[in-house]
Amino acid sequence: MKDRVQIHGRAEIDSALAAMAEAIYGRGQSPPVLIGIRRGGVPLADRLADLLEPKYGQRPTLGVVDINLYRDDWTRARSFPKVGRTEIPLSLDDRRVILVDDVLYTGRTVRAALEVLNEFGRASSIELATLVDRGHREMPIAADYASFVVKTAADEMVEVDFSGDGRGEGVTLIRAATGGPAEAN
Repeated sequence: MKDRVQIHGRAEIDSALAAMAEAIYGRGQSPPVLIGIRRGGVPLADRLADLLEPKYGQRPTLGVVDINLYRDDWTRARSFPKVGRTEIPLSLDDRRVILVDDVLYTGRTVRAALEVLNEFGRASSIELATLVDRGHREMPIAADYASFVVKTAADEMVEVDFSGDGRGEGVTLIRAATGGPAEAN
């Protein structure tokens, strides 16, 4: 059994993403390309695009990256990874790119996503936006924009819950309640 505690609710997420959009806008007067890492980063990138559209006067271009074939542990996985589509609708040459994910943990997912992005051109810059930075980095990767920093133990995980419209419903800390560790995020 796992112990689940919501640590941030929908109103906090809304406020945090509004502040993140303002910070992104403050760093560049032309709209960036927002690339969501498949699953949790996709609804966040979409939400950021909604918030940035009125600031730039146009909706930022959105893309999706799937990192499953670029994971450094896929050969150790028990089964072959389920691969989704990477959808980046333009060349990234000379563009400001913001890579978006829901939770930053070891940095390995971001490392894999950077590898994928290289196949779509040489961006002028790549920044990282995450809703939750939970620490425990194994790679030299840091978020440019992180809404919440949550200190966790290695046997805990952080989950971001999304509603059907892609809005964040809550950030939940999950602990193993009896003995065994929770799955790592």
